[in-house]
Amino acid sequence: MKLIRYGQPGAEKPGILDAEGQRRSVAHLVNDFDEKFFQNGGIAQLSAQIASSETELPLVPADVRWAEPLGRPSKLVCIGLNYAKHAAESGMTIPPEPVVFFKATTAICGPYDSVMIPRNSVKTDWEVELAFVIGKKASYVAEENAMEYVAGYLLHNDYSEREFQLERSGQWVKGKSCDTFAPLGPFMATADEVSNPNQLHLWLDVNGERLQDSNTDDMVYKIPFLVHYLSQFMTLLPGDIVSTGTPFGVGLGFNPPRYLQPGYHVRLGIEGLGEQEQTVIAWQPAAS
Repeated sequence: MKLIRYGQPGAEKPGILDAEGQRRSVAHLVNDFDEKFFQNGGIAQLSAQIASSETELPLVPADVRWAEPLGRPSKLVCIGLNYAKHAAESGMTIPPEPVVFFKATTAICGPYDSVMIPRNSVKTDWEVELAFVIGKKASYVAEENAMEYVAGYLLHNDYSEREFQLERSGQWVKGKSCDTFAPLGPFMATADEVSNPNQLHLWLDVNGERLQDSNTDDMVYKIPFLVHYLSQFMTLLPGDIVSTGTPFGVGLGFNPPRYLQPGYHVRLGIEGLGEQEQTVIAWQPAAS
């Protein structure tokens, strides 16, 4: 099953993609795809409800905004330097343990929303990433049982402001959490839809030029280990998102580096998890 959400910010509703790729509403069946949904076995219940229903699910109008597939999670946890070739292009060694940082949940937006360059930014960068969603409360999980805790997978563009991240001292979170810096979706594929998350093609284009083109088999730390590892330090809650790092080809890795400018167009995708597109815009104050 492929879970989607639709509607304007603050008024999103849950839906699914049907076998023909059409968006259909399930707002009459579930309230939202959030912590409560996942912790109460929502995926299995929704699947059963859809299968037993004698009425067709309502179509979502084509002109309605695609929203992020999940209601705001308690955490968006990210793994840094998790692709061998990306670590090399960044001039950094492969870390002996995963590099862990957070993105503020206020950075989350829809897969086709514009990405906004932060005020005073000159080094906004792109990062295509595979993310996975926690399906049940996870604390001190054994690696051999870890995949039981994964509800599904989705595409994430881990936008990063490199000056804020690397040159302003302190934590990476400062360069990762700007508004619009975490487009998610277009859908979350449930775990049964992805046979091998460690063997997926992922790519990213800027202005039609292919800059990232790799496979998740280059990940240093695989998903079962990441669930196990993170759960030693924090409780992962249902609906939490973990983003697994980016492959080589980010702007920082070029000589000289290449960064985004207003008017640029970014397109990215992961095998089996759809595509995103963002237009880059200059910073503007939030609507009151």
